[in-house]
Amino acid sequence: MADQVLEGSQPVDLKKHPSGIVPTIQNIVSTVNLDTKLDLKAFALQARNAEYNPKRFPAVIMRIREPKTTALIFANGKMVCTGAKSEHQSKLAARKYARIIQKLGFNAKFKDFKIGNIVASCDVKFPIRLEGVAYEHGAFCSYEPELFPGLTYQMKQPKVALSIFVSGKVVITGAKVRDETYAAFENIYPLLRKNQQ
Repeated sequence: MADQVLEGSQPVDLKKHPSGIVPTIQNIVSTVNLDTKLDLKAFALQARNAEYNPKRFPAVIMRIREPKTTALIFANGKMVCTGAKSEHQSKLAARKYARIIQKLGFNAKFKDFKIGNIVASCDVKFPIRLEGVAYEHGAFCSYEPELFPGLTYQMKQPKVALSIFVSGKVVITGAKVRDETYAAFENIYPLLRKNQQ
């Protein structure tokens, strides 16, 4: 939460964000290898904040409050951590889960921490003509308003997907580092401006 307040209150660096808009990070998905096999049933019975229903999902679902995140812990020792609002929080949360697993008597390590997906969003504060965007950049877009109200734009460089809505809201997914979300938004912004309603 502190990261969000920080971004909003500081003046925007116009060299880095020529549009004057800084996308806010909503979620970071990271993976870690705990480098040990886990008996999920035994683990779920010992852990307080864990749920395990193998018929529904093959992993233990565990949550912590600080930083507010959810982890999916698999029997092969792989873990996926979601919900963090910054890279630092994501790593901190993943370490906390690993520590909890260690305290329950499992020989968990903390290897190959990787950020797999950063989800960010912003609002350009003007309505966008999605048909215009789809017409001009048809090769990169999929826009089927009967199925989904937003236009999906598959950007090649950086390799991210943007969901663009008539309201001016933009959601950026698939980035591996924060700067990719910023670069993607700055790349698309002139096109959105051009198709302002």
